[in-house]
Amino acid sequence: MKNPAISRRKFLGTTAAAAAGISVVPFNYSCTNKKKGKKPNSKVNGVQLGLTTYSYRSIPNGLEEVLGYVLKAGVNALEMRRVLEEGLGIPQGPPRAPRGVKLTDQEKAERAAAADAAREEQRQWRLSLPMQKYADIRKMYNDAGVDLHIVKFAPSKWSDEEIDYAYEATKVLGAYGITDEASEFACKRLGKFAEKHDSLAIYHTHGQFGDHGFDLDTLLGYSPANRLNLDVGHYYGATGKHPNEIIEKYHDQIPMIHVKDKTGPNHDTPNANRPFGEGETPIADVLLLLKEEQWPIDVFVELEYKIADDSDPVKEVIKCIEYMRNILE
Repeated sequence: MKNPAISRRKFLGTTAAAAAGISVVPFNYSCTNKKKGKKPNSKVNGVQLGLTTYSYRSIPNGLEEVLGYVLKAGVNALEMRRVLEEGLGIPQGPPRAPRGVKLTDQEKAERAAAADAAREEQRQWRLSLPMQKYADIRKMYNDAGVDLHIVKFAPSKWSDEEIDYAYEATKVLGAYGITDEASEFACKRLGKFAEKHDSLAIYHTHGQFGDHGFDLDTLLGYSPANRLNLDVGHYYGATGKHPNEIIEKYHDQIPMIHVKDKTGPNHDTPNANRPFGEGETPIADVLLLLKEEQWPIDVFVELEYKIADDSDPVKEVIKCIEYMRNILE
């Protein structure tokens, strides 16, 4: 990056100012069942709460539908995931083979050829997509009071041109970086593109901290633009250690965390997702640390626990946000 020390807070400010020069054509949407003039605010005592749109994966999740869900939760900051490209009509790849079905060599070859053809079709789609489409999405969400902080394109295995496309879209959306899954390959490759585009490459963790030899310093060290998206639930579930140890050490390299409640590795049902307040992840300790220190770290719900038959993801996200609000207020 021209300025490797660029902060999440500074980036959001500069992109917001740049948005004034973007000409947009708004989407036609009807997510205005809130009180006139009242916009969502999920920043509580200096801690920015939000969610990843992955939380709504099991229900209809088009761009307008997701915005409606988010407004019901009173959330004003998002990590956008598949809803972006899918909402814009990216060609779909072939479906996965059913579990337990053994394929013949010919069937495997046919599936591989179909996957290659789909990837090429998607590449061409991305490289021909006008950035105006992303400007329109930004306007739709911003007009409703919702900011797009992070985009999970997960593009480290894409072509160079597609990664450039992803970062261009990220900047148009007003987001401060792209997320991908943490791996040596991704950390070596994606950070260089983040530097080029004055952005961030942010890596999501699952249970890697519990793996022997996992070296976070090496992964982050591949680029000054590399950052950590610490999932505190996965961290606790895999290690049983307090997430605040990692947050305190790397707080200036963590622009965002994912929150979920899980059991620890020594529980009768180890490393299992639970509704907020029913697991063992020290969520309150994490939130109160961020409140005390006022570090600019986004705190996003990633809904993964089993939902009761009489509920749905929209209701459960609201519960998760309210759970965290109550801790911070």
